[in-house]
Amino acid sequence: MEPQIKRWKGMDYDTDSWDILPVLSDEKSQDIKLLDAYAAPIIQKRETSRLIKELTVIYPLTDLQHIKRVRSCKDKNTPHPLEVIVCLASDVPAKQVLTDLLCSKMFDSSGLGEPFLVKIPANPPLTRPQFEKASKHWPTSFHEDKQVTFALRGELFTPSQKAKMQEYMMMAIQAARTGKQKGMDAVGAVITNPQSSQVIAIGHDCRRGNHPLHHAVIVCIDLVAHTQGGGAYQYENYPACRYNVPDPVPATCHGDMSTLGNPCSAANVMENSQPYICTGYDLYVTREPCVMCAMALVHSRIHRVFYGTASADGALGTKYKIHCQKDLNHHFEVFKGVMHQACTELFT
Repeated sequence: MEPQIKRWKGMDYDTDSWDILPVLSDEKSQDIKLLDAYAAPIIQKRETSRLIKELTVIYPLTDLQHIKRVRSCKDKNTPHPLEVIVCLASDVPAKQVLTDLLCSKMFDSSGLGEPFLVKIPANPPLTRPQFEKASKHWPTSFHEDKQVTFALRGELFTPSQKAKMQEYMMMAIQAARTGKQKGMDAVGAVITNPQSSQVIAIGHDCRRGNHPLHHAVIVCIDLVAHTQGGGAYQYENYPACRYNVPDPVPATCHGDMSTLGNPCSAANVMENSQPYICTGYDLYVTREPCVMCAMALVHSRIHRVFYGTASADGALGTKYKIHCQKDLNHHFEVFKGVMHQACTELFT
């Protein structure tokens, strides 16, 4: 059964009206970098094997193992169906002709036509969009991560999963509205346990009340700590900021252990029923977290973050990508766009 459209305060929010996209590392999201190289048509096809072997010896493409040395000619009408990478343009000294250089290397270039410049990808493609762009220049090898491909297409989550996300984000929006009525910034957050579908904590911005550092994310983390016998602050003056003691969590998780978008990932398996603050939990927040909140999420071991609208100083995709920093000891997945319009309207 398809999830029903939720109706809130006279407005309809349809799960088809918003997309959810992953916030990937720069390596996976940036445009491909290109290098200049010399290629040449293979005039005598029977010489292909010899040419490749000899070129590999005199001009090895050491750091370009993803490049396929030979490609079919793009022009189907050419009498020479194959072309081969000879060398990088940087391998040819200034003021020296490539054909002369080949001869000086004692290379039999009789099976090659006139060299010409081409662009080749400097790095192996990590996503399908990168692969498709790279392939327009020169063929490369590509080991596709289907989970990333589905995520980039907005197809990683099922309609029922999106309906649940919308339910959680609507709770965060309601919390943000409550905080706004109290003079706070209109930011709300919800922390959930994706294995049990339980809401663990709901919070909103409290910086102008309890503490100047009490962003909505920090409040939620502190509320989760309360469920584990910790917590540093009380929120009696903010009844919308509340927590639920989590149900017992199974020590193991069965089924698909792929990471991206899967609540039952290896990173989510708890060694015991008592998590370390936010281990295995998901965060839904109306606005992209700042650097302070992003680092707090790292230290609290959050599993996934879903946010609605971007922030100019956002640290999970806009200005920084804290979750992709390789030198940190914990990493989590980030998705943007959940109920984007409704979250943006909080600030209008």
